[in-house]
Amino acid sequence: MKSGWEVVIGLEIHCQLATRSKIFSGASTAYGADANVQACLVDLGYPGVLPVLNEEVVRMACKFGLAVNASISPRSVFARKNYFYPDLPKGYQISQYELPIVAGGELVIRLDDGSDKRIGITRAHLEEDAGKSVHEGFGQFSGIDLNRAGTPLLEIVSEPDMRSAAEAVAYMRKIHSIVRYLEISDGNMQEGSFRCDANVSVRPAGQQKLGTRTELKNLNSFRFVEKAINFEIARQIELLEDGGKVTQETRLYDSLRDETRPMRSKEEANDYRYFPDPDLLPVEIAADYIEHVRQTLPELPDAKKLRFTDQYGIRPDDAEILIVSRALADYFEMLAGETAATAQIAANWAIGELSAALNRDGLDIEQSRIPPAQLAGLLDRLTDQTISGKIAKEVFEAMWAGEGSADSIIDAKGLRQISDSSAIEAIVAKVIAAHPEQVAEYQSGKDKLIGFFVGQVMKESRGKANPEQVNEILRQKLQES
Repeated sequence: MKSGWEVVIGLEIHCQLATRSKIFSGASTAYGADANVQACLVDLGYPGVLPVLNEEVVRMACKFGLAVNASISPRSVFARKNYFYPDLPKGYQISQYELPIVAGGELVIRLDDGSDKRIGITRAHLEEDAGKSVHEGFGQFSGIDLNRAGTPLLEIVSEPDMRSAAEAVAYMRKIHSIVRYLEISDGNMQEGSFRCDANVSVRPAGQQKLGTRTELKNLNSFRFVEKAINFEIARQIELLEDGGKVTQETRLYDSLRDETRPMRSKEEANDYRYFPDPDLLPVEIAADYIEHVRQTLPELPDAKKLRFTDQYGIRPDDAEILIVSRALADYFEMLAGETAATAQIAANWAIGELSAALNRDGLDIEQSRIPPAQLAGLLDRLTDQTISGKIAKEVFEAMWAGEGSADSIIDAKGLRQISDSSAIEAIVAKVIAAHPEQVAEYQSGKDKLIGFFVGQVMKESRGKANPEQVNEILRQKLQES
């Protein structure tokens, strides 16, 4: 970004709540059904039908509010947000406006430089989703799928506290992690369960007045959020430096062209003519209900990170990676509890080899082909020096391919580490004899050549020689030569 400008970003995250039925009807929320088979009369807005609030969405909203240190409103009100669009059959969306269920709140994000930053949360309110317009396969027409109509959403609105696309992504990832820890959403971005709108503006550095903002709609991946915001920042700065003005509008991000383009002029609240929904009573939440919900909260990411560093003594940066996913954190704890290896070694393997294999095969941690107890068996053989680190990676791949336990693979392939001093001395002698020039250079003071000799010994032993013994014997024999 060019110097002299300050970026101001706020996010509106739309999180689909993990209920089996919709917010105001009994229709299913299951993903992937044929078009319009999960839209009942309430969702379709037929005359005479009445919405009935799903109590589970209230509980889930309270869990989120408590998790981000927000206030749970003792009285919140549903309103009608009026606008006309083909995928909104009632002609209005039921949402919350002046009295949302969650008010205030904050969370702390970790920045690229290792520092922490507080991001304020203005509010989180409940609302129903609209349907979906389908533009492919209908020629000059569009189709309407109303399966999503009435799906429960929690819209989480941040303060305009973010100053870069990277900060916005870090905040969005943190919210994503929290809602999954709370088990109030699956956070599946491909299925539209977690998406956001980004409000972006720029202003001269030092100016207090906010610049004119644009809203980037329906960003459904962390990568697209970053790319869209960065494009919009550059577009606005270039426009202002050329003497133009930023227009307040809603824009869409085109991922194929990596650009944003206008969608419509940005509406204000009065354009929607909000008024309390006459068919829904205010939601009144007693203090004892809130306290009951509080008792159901799990250990949250920040608390888990502190415990991991204190209890297990692992590096804070590694704890930060492990706690992003509750399932990965649970896997690490089971692994650390099963193995004789240090917790740091367990963390290294969970973050390194295991995560790499999962990413390579497009699997979630819950789908790991190696359960914690089996990986613990491998780490035990590494710890007791039955195998070397290099061989351990080979065994891991065999385990991942379903060839059996670490012990069975080690025995079947004859991979046990050579720790017999006489056997290693014989290999060392052979290597030294084969490289007289390098021996002379080492003895003349080129100590770094020790790495060359170690490599040759390990190659000769097919990676099975004990590296510590190899180093010790090599240094001794090279000095004697």
